[in-house]
Amino acid sequence: MKTIVLIPSRMASSRFPGKPMAKIDGKPMIQRVWQQAINSKVGEVIVACSENEVLNLITSLGGKAILTDPKLQSGTDRIYSALMKINSTIEYDYIINLQGDMPLILPEQIKKVLEPLKNDYSIGTLATNLNQEEEMNSNVTKVVIEWENKTLGKAKSFFRKIKHQQKNIFHHVGIYSYTKNSLTKFVELPRSKNEIELNLEQYRAMDAGMTIGIAFEPNIPISVDTKEDLITAESIIRAGYEKN
Repeated sequence: MKTIVLIPSRMASSRFPGKPMAKIDGKPMIQRVWQQAINSKVGEVIVACSENEVLNLITSLGGKAILTDPKLQSGTDRIYSALMKINSTIEYDYIINLQGDMPLILPEQIKKVLEPLKNDYSIGTLATNLNQEEEMNSNVTKVVIEWENKTLGKAKSFFRKIKHQQKNIFHHVGIYSYTKNSLTKFVELPRSKNEIELNLEQYRAMDAGMTIGIAFEPNIPISVDTKEDLITAESIIRAGYEKN
């Protein structure tokens, strides 16, 4: 089974401009994410970027990068655009969308996102444990899961603000897996009412009857959304060096 990892990257983040090139203990964030994807050994790795600065960095490291239109609205659109530009006779069975702001994700966690596809879900993603602070943080996307077994289940709903007490709430981790057919179907769908109102792209798929499977992995590290997160990520990396 052929798999490709596509990493969307865009410098014009509203909350954190220039985020992909922000250095964490001396290395740009996008380089760290790219390296973790390489280390996962699940397949080819390509950065789908909208600026030459990122393209030049990745190619200077011996990696592959493709320029995409900076006007594309989402990371999913960006990876699909990159996939369409790949001049290859290879038909990929699985496509992983690894967000460019996850420098601490482990290679084995990247592999785990394929499990839902292998169990016939349309789209795969990950969830991890949710602490009390994250539960109240509206920047953290939560997911309610209907479990099949201890580590695999179906996404029932996504939200940012908790309005009432619910069971089986977990921290959604923004890495996705698709088949070629499910990715094509997703990007061709119109934005749904729930997606627009809640600003959660997952509802475009669910409102169209596509199933999202969740693989659970405990203690997945934070993604970097703000400069404060960057400082936290750097502290975690340095603490890891000290242990070694």
